[in-house]
Amino acid sequence: MERRNQTSIYEFLLMGLSEKPEQQPLLFGLFLGMYLVTVLGNLLIILAISSDVHLHTPMYIFLANLSFSDIGFISTIIPKMLGNIGSGTKLISYGECLTQLYFFGLFADLDNFLLAVMAFDRYVAISHPLHYAMTMNSQCCVLLVAGSWVVTILHALVHTLLVTRLSFCGPNIIPHFFCDLVPLLKLACSSTYVNSLMLIFVAGILLIGPFVCILTSYFYIALAILRIDSPKGKQKAFSNCSSHLSVVSLFYSTAIGVYLCPPSSTSGGKNRVFSVMYTVVTPMLNPFIYSLRNKDMKGSLGKLLRRKTL
Repeated sequence: MERRNQTSIYEFLLMGLSEKPEQQPLLFGLFLGMYLVTVLGNLLIILAISSDVHLHTPMYIFLANLSFSDIGFISTIIPKMLGNIGSGTKLISYGECLTQLYFFGLFADLDNFLLAVMAFDRYVAISHPLHYAMTMNSQCCVLLVAGSWVVTILHALVHTLLVTRLSFCGPNIIPHFFCDLVPLLKLACSSTYVNSLMLIFVAGILLIGPFVCILTSYFYIALAILRIDSPKGKQKAFSNCSSHLSVVSLFYSTAIGVYLCPPSSTSGGKNRVFSVMYTVVTPMLNPFIYSLRNKDMKGSLGKLLRRKTL
C-alpha cells in the first residue's frame, strides 16, 4: 500500500526535444501543424473509403484501420507535448505516463500487425488471384482485423500492468518527449527482471513476427511478378504493392533507428530525431503515400472533396 501511494502521486519530467526557450514557439507551431495534417489526412482516407462502395474491399478496409491507428498513434503523444510547451512545464503525472505508455504500445503494435495483414492481402492478390475472393472473404477480413486489435490490446495491457508493480524513488527525468517503456524502466528502483524478460520474449515475437510475415509475403510476391511475361502486367502488379511497400519501408527504417541502433553509435539528439520520424512523420506521410500513388484512392478523395464543396 505504501508503494502504491508513493507511485500514485509521482511525476516525471519529460526533457522534450529542446531545452532552449527561444525554440519552443517554433516547435509548438511545427508539431501543431504536423498533428493537424496527420489527423485531417487520415480522416479523409477513412471518409473516402467508407463513402465509396468500390473501395469496400479487403485492401482498403485494412487501410482504413491503419489510418485510424495512425490517428490514435500521434494523438497519444502530440497533444501532451503541445500542452507542455504551451504551459512551459515538462511534467507528466504517473497516471498520464501509464496511459500514454499503454496507448503508444497499443497503436504502435497495431500498425505493425496491420502492415503484415496488408502484405498478406497483396500476396494472395498477386500470387493466387483466382482464389483471392475465396481466401480474403469478409469473415477472414474481420478475423484478421479483430485478431490484430485483440493481440495488441492485451500486449499493451500486460506491459502497462507490469510497470505498475515497479516503484520509482530516484531521479524522475525521462530523456524523451513521451513516456516510452525502455527509458521508464531505467528509472525504476525495484527489480525490472520480469519486465525485461517480457520485453525480450513476448515483445520480440510480436514485433519480429509480423515483420517476418511481411518479408516472406514480398519474397513470394517478387517471385510471382518475375513469372509474369507481360511488362505491363509486371508494372501493374508492382503498382499494387508500391504504396504499401513505401509505408513499410518508412515505418520499419525509423523504428529500427529508434530501438535497434546501438547506444554507442546513436546520440541522444539523433535518437530523438528517429523517434520524431517514427511517431510523427510516418503517420503524417501515410495518407499522402496512399492517395498520391493510388488511382482509386485519388478518385474517391476527389469525389469526396467535390461533394463537401458543393
